[in-house]
Amino acid sequence: MRDLSTLPKAHLHLHFTGSLRPQTLEELARSVGARLPGALQDHDPLRLPATARGWFRFQRLYDAARACVRSEADMRRIVAEAALDDAAEGSRRLEIQVDPTSYAPFVGGITPALEIVLDEARAASARTGVEVAVVVASSRMRHPFEARTLARLAARYAGEGPGEVVGFGLSNDERRGDTVEFAPAFAIARRAGLAAVPHGGELLGPTHVHDVVAHLHPDRLGHGVRASEDPRLLGQLVDRGTAFEVCPGSNVSLGVYSDEHEVPLRTLVDAGATVALSADDPLLFGSRLVDQYRTAREVLGFSDTELAELARGSVRASRASESTRARVLAEVDAWLAAPENATPEKT
Repeated sequence: MRDLSTLPKAHLHLHFTGSLRPQTLEELARSVGARLPGALQDHDPLRLPATARGWFRFQRLYDAARACVRSEADMRRIVAEAALDDAAEGSRRLEIQVDPTSYAPFVGGITPALEIVLDEARAASARTGVEVAVVVASSRMRHPFEARTLARLAARYAGEGPGEVVGFGLSNDERRGDTVEFAPAFAIARRAGLAAVPHGGELLGPTHVHDVVAHLHPDRLGHGVRASEDPRLLGQLVDRGTAFEVCPGSNVSLGVYSDEHEVPLRTLVDAGATVALSADDPLLFGSRLVDQYRTAREVLGFSDTELAELARGSVRASRASESTRARVLAEVDAWLAAPENATPEKT
């Protein structure tokens, strides 16, 4: 079989703290004298029910990891290692998602926090060959006014190249906050030319996706898999050109589906959706980008031709320049044209 780690692709749904290598987190924790919860030390994938209590435990662990990131050097290391890890998995484009308010207290504010990430994204792009761009994300757990502040900040650094802000997102528990109250923030981002990339349709079903679409007008949906439960809604999203950032490992780890066989990737693809497979939070879920393609191949029965089309979808859904898209799409064609056993699967 063709080596999935050499399949050129884009990675569009990766959270900043969630991208941490487990070993890096342990080193950061030691440096600040923090005691990590056992679930962050045993390196086993997190498995939780899709309940409020399950999400609470996930968020508590995520917050414990984030609390270990306390300096500019820590932030730069996260970006640099995320780019290196993506490069090893065939990623040509990474759009990493960050909420700068989480790190602002340690570096002098939200503007310096974002500028550190952007500066290291440019440096990492030059070192690795992976174009690293940034999505600024607000949290449903915070006041919508904060989302507007972040949208204005994101707009100041809008662009499409490495080290620029390409999108504006809304993350955290879908069951919290009123979606319509975040619409003004997304309007600010949209006027700046940023992609709208809110989470939606993972913990909650089609009704919530309707709300997200009506009020936030997403270019891409973070997850979006629950739209598969409403064929009419799914058809509307396909017609709108809304892409889906699908993270099978995350879906199973958070109990949305009991196992990988239930992830409706085939339903989305058969409906004509553009899909970008992504890892979400490898630190907690124990699976990275190539693992999502491996699930598509080994569990869901996708052929190499279909996997190549998934990779193309990730590139088309990215905010990369037209020249970058054309180059990477040509590389995908070359991967598919190579003999099946030319690049054996790495172990």
